[in-house]
Amino acid sequence: MGTEVPPETPPVLPVDAGTPPDGDAGTAPDAGEPGDAGTPDAGEPPDAGPWPTDAVLDYTRAFGVGRPRSVGLDEGLNLWLLDGDRIGVLRPGDTVPTWTTGVGQARLPFGRDSLAIDSTVICGGEAGRAYVGYRAAEMKKDPRIRQRTYIPWPGEDFYTPERFAEYQKGDLDAVRLQSDGSVVLEEHIWRTTGSSNEGRKIGIHNTNDFHYEEDRSVLNCARVTRGPYRGDLYITTNHGVTRIQGLTYNSHRHPGWYLITTDEDGNESESLQCPPMYGLGIAPNGDVLVANEQMLGVLVPSPKLEEWDREKTWEGPTPWRFKGFNEVLNGQAADDFWRAFEQTTSGRYYLGSKEFGLWAMTPKSRSAGNWSKLTGLPAKGVLALAATDDGALYIGTDGAGLWRLEPDGTTLARVPQVSGQSVLQLVYEPTVKPSMLLVLTDQGLTVLRGP
Repeated sequence: MGTEVPPETPPVLPVDAGTPPDGDAGTAPDAGEPGDAGTPDAGEPPDAGPWPTDAVLDYTRAFGVGRPRSVGLDEGLNLWLLDGDRIGVLRPGDTVPTWTTGVGQARLPFGRDSLAIDSTVICGGEAGRAYVGYRAAEMKKDPRIRQRTYIPWPGEDFYTPERFAEYQKGDLDAVRLQSDGSVVLEEHIWRTTGSSNEGRKIGIHNTNDFHYEEDRSVLNCARVTRGPYRGDLYITTNHGVTRIQGLTYNSHRHPGWYLITTDEDGNESESLQCPPMYGLGIAPNGDVLVANEQMLGVLVPSPKLEEWDREKTWEGPTPWRFKGFNEVLNGQAADDFWRAFEQTTSGRYYLGSKEFGLWAMTPKSRSAGNWSKLTGLPAKGVLALAATDDGALYIGTDGAGLWRLEPDGTTLARVPQVSGQSVLQLVYEPTVKPSMLLVLTDQGLTVLRGP
């Protein structure tokens, strides 16, 4: 592990680098009727926080953060940066970030047969902690084993050391900020709520049966910033959405469907379709919004982490408020390439597609919606969305920069102060006043205050 420390190190802050803003954490999620967004209630933020309150500020120029591939804020408002095998932290009071290389899954060179192919996303956690996601290659088929993702434990039939090593690839690291601004590995996430997994330090895998290595690549992440579940982390993977509290996870949920096929002898078989999941958002009332390449869903979380994966569709402790697909755009088996999913304060849902633009949806039942495509965007690709407390929706396009849709749902305009053509990520932090919107583009990081 190597650490790059600024030549003129600013005054060292405590490891937690600040404390979460005080205030009313909010009320429990309202199960309500489909489309009922509830009302944001995070209390009155006490102050503006430690960062500049300029309406628009280019952090790449002002603080030298470069052009990272992912950014995040923790509860102490430390700014985390991810760039390949490097993790950077810009603490309140710093003039430039401190970068650390070779932490956790990045301790070996990236590659298909290494611990990871590449890093993907970073999200803040409690003050001084962040979570780093990685991508792993799809497991090779073992002809002796029926399920591609099944890995035998030592002493079981068909065990091999090579296949067992697949448990350690990809997944998620929890990392910690040190007093000098550097970063160390806290733990490669492995603790879970399932009894079959107890004591098995083999990364993230199926909670109900550890043999199934289904969540190997982390594709998106989001920290809950208010409400009773503030601090919870959600990650989407190649298979579904996983909930994390501290260092403990419960994996996973997915809005899948069954494909029925018939072989040449007329025998029917069915297989569960769960494509990679990129779309992830937290609704104003705390619902979890997820979208894979073909389907989308709205989940109502319960207070108990162990109940996250209890699939009873419309019933049970963690029901689907909505689960369906955009029948106006494509058939069930066709990819819609969803990359972002948000709900505005009006209650309307918005989904961004890498290939098919921005779509608005209001449910007409639990599994079907009224869909309409937003016109006026000059780019067909939407990579990121952020719904803000003023009722607006920020739209990160692939090729036409950042756009803002006003609360009326029709007035659309580009945000010219943000440089860059492709918006890679939008991170909204409402716990400070004015609020912060982190806009990561192909030209670097810009922060808007007050949306």
